[in-house]
Amino acid sequence: MSTGAPRTLNELFNQAMRKRANQVVMRYKRDRKWHDITGAQLNERVQNLTLALHQLGVRAGDRVALLAESCPEWSVTDYAILANGAVNVPIYPTQAVDQVEYILRNSGARILFVSNTKQLRRIQPALDSFKSKERPQLILFEPPKEDKKDNDLTILAALEKAGQEERARHPQLYEQLSAQSKPEDLATIIYTSGTTGEPKGVMLTHDNLVSNTLNSGEVFDLRPDDTALSFLPLSHVFERTVLYIYMSFGVQINFARGVETVAEDIKEVRPTVVTAVPRLFEKIYATINKRASEAKPIQQKIFHRAVEVGRQVAMLRDKGEHVPIRLALELKALDRLVFTKWRAAIGGRLRFFVSGGAALPPELAYIFAGAGITILQGYGLTETSPVVSFNRPDANRIGTIGQTIPGVKARVAEDGELLVQGDNVMQGYYQMGEETERVLQRYADGVWFHTGDIGTIDADGFIRITDRKKDLIKTSLGKYIAPQPIENMIRAIPMVEQAIVIGNGRKFASALIVPAFDALRSYAKSLGVEAKDASELARQPRIIEYFKKKVDEVTRELAPHEKIKKIALLDKEFSVESGELTPTLKVRRKFVEDKHRDVIDALYPKFEVEVN
Repeated sequence: MSTGAPRTLNELFNQAMRKRANQVVMRYKRDRKWHDITGAQLNERVQNLTLALHQLGVRAGDRVALLAESCPEWSVTDYAILANGAVNVPIYPTQAVDQVEYILRNSGARILFVSNTKQLRRIQPALDSFKSKERPQLILFEPPKEDKKDNDLTILAALEKAGQEERARHPQLYEQLSAQSKPEDLATIIYTSGTTGEPKGVMLTHDNLVSNTLNSGEVFDLRPDDTALSFLPLSHVFERTVLYIYMSFGVQINFARGVETVAEDIKEVRPTVVTAVPRLFEKIYATINKRASEAKPIQQKIFHRAVEVGRQVAMLRDKGEHVPIRLALELKALDRLVFTKWRAAIGGRLRFFVSGGAALPPELAYIFAGAGITILQGYGLTETSPVVSFNRPDANRIGTIGQTIPGVKARVAEDGELLVQGDNVMQGYYQMGEETERVLQRYADGVWFHTGDIGTIDADGFIRITDRKKDLIKTSLGKYIAPQPIENMIRAIPMVEQAIVIGNGRKFASALIVPAFDALRSYAKSLGVEAKDASELARQPRIIEYFKKKVDEVTRELAPHEKIKKIALLDKEFSVESGELTPTLKVRRKFVEDKHRDVIDALYPKFEVEVN
C-alpha cells in the first residue's frame, strides 16, 4: 500500500479511512432520524461489497452500471467497483428510458445497481429490450416491499453479507484487489446528457479524478470541522468529485433525502458548506419573494429596500470601491430586520455555497452577497473531471468563474473558445474516435481540450464565460447574439422562473419566459386580474406587459440588436421529464424551440421569418 500522495481513487479512499476510522464521515436520514456512519463502518461495507463483487466474477476493466439517487449506498458501491479495478458507469435516476438502454448497451455493463423497485419498474422497458443472456445482472439497494421471489434480483444487504463471509476467509484479499489499479487505469465512463444527439461516454482515469480532487481541495478552504449537505446527484461528476474531496479533507457528508427536502434538511444539518446549482438559488429567491409579496405593505417596503441596499453594497465591495458610511449603516439595520432570517433558514452556520453546473446570474449573486450569503461560482465539464476553476472565499469576483486550480491551464483560442490542459482532462469519448479528435487537439505545447465555451481571461487570471459556442444566435441581419448573459439578466427579475432567448435566422431577438406562478398569482390579484389557471394567466395582456417592461429595464444597456423586442409567457416549467432540460438541468434549446414552434412563430410576422 502506498504511503505517499494517493495516485488512485482506491489509495485515496484507503488513506482517508485510516485517518478517519473513528470519525463520523457520513450521515443520512431514515425513519425521521439521522444515522451516523463512521469511517470504520464505511470501510467495512466497502470491503464486504468489493469481495462480493469479486465473487460474482467482476474483474479489472469490467463495466458496472449504477442507477440510483444519492445516498451512502451510492458511495459504497462506487468505492467497491473501483476497488475491483472495474469501471463505474453512473446513470442519472431521471435519465430517459431509451437513454438508459443506450448507455447499458454502449458501455457493455454486465451488472446494474438500481436504487429501488420504483426505479426498476421505470426502466423495465430498457431491460426487456435485452436478450436474457445479454441482460445485466440486477442488484437492488432496497429490498422489494412485496414478499415475492425474483431469481433475477440480488439485494445489496445479502451481497454485503456474502462479502463479509468471504472476507473472513480471505482477510488480505481486499488489500490485494484495491492495490492492483494504476493511475492510468479507467475508473469511470460518464455519459454526458448532451443537449443534442446520443450521450457521449466520457472516459476518466483514476489519475484524472485524483489529480482534480487533490488540486481542488488544496484551494477549497475546507476545515476538519466543516459539515456539508449533499443533495446533487452523484451520477454527475461535480458532486461525485466533491464527495471525494470531502472524504479526503475531513469534511462530514450529510445526505439530503432529495431536492424537495433541502429546505428542511439544511435547517437540521446546519452545514458550513454546500454545493449547489443556480436553479436552487433562483428557487430560494422566488420563494422569498413570494412570501414578501404576501406580507403587509410596510414589510414589503422594508424587504425591497433591504434587497436593493444589500445589492448596492455587494456590488461596491466586489469592485473594490468604497462603501459610503450611510449605506453601510442602513444595511446593518436592514440586515437585522430581513437578512438574519435568510441566514437562519439555511442553518445559520454556512460559510459559503459553491455553485456549478450552469451560469449563475450575477444579479442574484449580488443579492445573496448583500444578505451575507456567499456564493462562489466555479466551472468545469465532465471531460475535465470536472473542476477547471472556481472563486475562492478570499478571491471572489462575481460574474466570473474564478481562477484555474493548481495543475490546470486555460487559454482563449483566436475564435474566443476556452481551451483547457491538465491531468484532469479525459482520455476521450468511449468508442467515438472522431468526436474525441475534434475536442482533444494537439498543439506545439501539448494536447488541449476544446470546451465549446466562449470566454475571456483577465490580467489576474479570472475567467468569464460569455456563452456556448454552438448556442450563439445569428439573426437574419447577420448580427451575433450571446443568449446566456441576456437570459441571466431576465432570470434575475422577480417572478421569473426560467427564460430562453431565441432569434436564430430571425430579424430580432425574443424571449420565452416561464413565470414563478405562485408569486405571480398574488401579484395578479393585487392588480385585479382574474385567471382560472396558469395558462390563462400567461395570456393576460397586463401580465405580459409587466414582464416586457421588466425585461426592457434589465437589458437597457445592451446593443440595439441584442435587445428583446417581444416576449411570450409559457404556462409550464421546463423539466427533465418533459424533455426541455438535460439531467444536469441545462436547457435543450433545439427541443424547446421545436416544442414551442407555434408560440415562437406568433412573435414574428410571417414575412420576417427567413429560412436558413
